Amino acid sequence: PSPSSTCAPASLQTVQSGVLTVATGDPAYPPWVVDNKPESGKGFEAAVTYAVAKKLGYTDAQVTWIRTGFDEVIKPGPKNFDLNIQQFSITDERKKVVDFSSGYYDLTQAVVSYAGSPIAKATTVSALKDAKLGAAVGTTSLSAIESVIQPTNKPSVFNNNADAVTALKNKQIDGLVVDLPTAFYLAAAEIDNGVIVGQLPNTADQKEQLGFLLAKDSPLTACVTQAVDALRADGTLAALQDQWLAQAGAPVLGS
Repeated sequence: PSPSSTCAPASLQTVQSGVLTVATGDPAYPPWVVDNKPESGKGFEAAVTYAVAKKLGYTDAQVTWIRTGFDEVIKPGPKNFDLNIQQFSITDERKKVVDFSSGYYDLTQAVVSYAGSPIAKATTVSALKDAKLGAAVGTTSLSAIESVIQPTNKPSVFNNNADAVTALKNKQIDGLVVDLPTAFYLAAAEIDNGVIVGQLPNTADQKEQLGFLLAKDSPLTACVTQAVDALRADGTLAALQDQWLAQAGAPVLGS
C-alpha cells in the first residue's frame, strides 16, 4: 500500500520544498556508505535511505546529501536536514532533544580480532569459549560476552575502546567485542590486519537499534517511521543487510 497522502512529497514539510535533504558523516565509511559517496546508493545506510525516499514518493534525483558531525546534531535546536543517518543508536537520553524513526537496523555485537589470532577463523560462538576476550566497561558488548559467549576465562574490562584496541594490538587479548558499526571501523582503520570474526546472535533482551535522526517534533517523523516499518515488513531491510553487511565480512556466528 502506498503511504497516506499526508506522507507524499507535496505535503511533507521538508527543509527545501519537494526535496529530501539527508545528512551523513564526513567521511562516511563502508559498509555503511561505499567510497564516501552516499549519492551512489551503495552501502547499507545509503541504500536504506533511497529505499525510504522511494516509499515516501521521492525519486533518487529528489534526494540531496549534506554532511554533519555526529555529536553536533545530538543537540537541541533547528536542523539543516530532514533526516540524518550515521549509525545513531536510539536512546531515551537522545530522544529528549531529537526525534528518531523506528529502527532500520537491530544493533548486533561483533568480535574483532587480527589475522592469525587464535580465534580469527572461528565460525561458532562455542569456538570462542576458551578465548581471552575484552570489552569496554558498562557496555552492552561486555554483557554480550558474559551472556552469549560465557567464556571460561573472565573477560578483560577496559575503560574505553581505545584501551581495548591497544590490548588487542599487544596480543594481551585474542578478541574484542564491540557493536558492529565500531567493529567495521576498527578492523579497517585501527587494527593492522584486523578481521571481524563475526556477529554474535542477538539475545532476546537486546533491543538496541539504529534509527534516522530528525529534529525534535519534526513533522516528518511519523512518515519516516511508517516507511521504515514497511521496509522491515516487506523484507527489504533484511535483504539490504545481507547485501551490504554480511558480504562485508561479518557473518553471524553459529551456536
